[in-house]
Amino acid sequence: MSGILGKKIGMTSIFDDNGQMIPCTIIEAGPCYVTQVRTKVKDGYEAVQLGFDEIKERLVNKPLKGHFKKSGVKPLRLISEFRIINGTQFQVGQEVRVDSFAQGDVVDVSGRSKGRGFQGVVKRHHFGGVGMTTHGQSDRVRAPGSIGSSSYPSRVLKGMRMAGRMGGERVTVKNLKVLKVIAESNILIVKGSVPGAINSYLEIVKQS
Repeated sequence: MSGILGKKIGMTSIFDDNGQMIPCTIIEAGPCYVTQVRTKVKDGYEAVQLGFDEIKERLVNKPLKGHFKKSGVKPLRLISEFRIINGTQFQVGQEVRVDSFAQGDVVDVSGRSKGRGFQGVVKRHHFGGVGMTTHGQSDRVRAPGSIGSSSYPSRVLKGMRMAGRMGGERVTVKNLKVLKVIAESNILIVKGSVPGAINSYLEIVKQS
């Protein structure tokens, strides 16, 4: 399987054979369950739908409850699809574990970044501020400055870097190397950092 769902456990550091310290992220990857198999004939494309993280049945609405019952799996909190070339090798209800990955694999990890709320331009866009606080400008250090002429275009251009909501968006970090796979504990250790807070959900896709 080229993809799996997981949960961010946290970050740590490990040492390689040369004694170099490598920052890495620990991910609880799987076990996932196949809840649906998309086919070219029926759906127009081929994909496998995976579910992750069991929850109580009372927390699931009726349509999803019926979907899980038809698949023969327990109610799951997260559902996501992974495009594949040949979906006939998977069966509904099949378990997908982290042992489909191996040390040295290169993966892309997607998740939702931490929500920062409403932020100013210095934090959101790394503005440097207006500089000196002389001549009565003591309250303008972190201000954005001019946002355009008043005569033309007499409006704020779309995409102007200004203060606003920051974070809480889907982010993908590519080309992360798998440092270690602990199959018995469903643990995947990847080099570097991944999006999201601790216990946030992730999609891990193996590069072909």
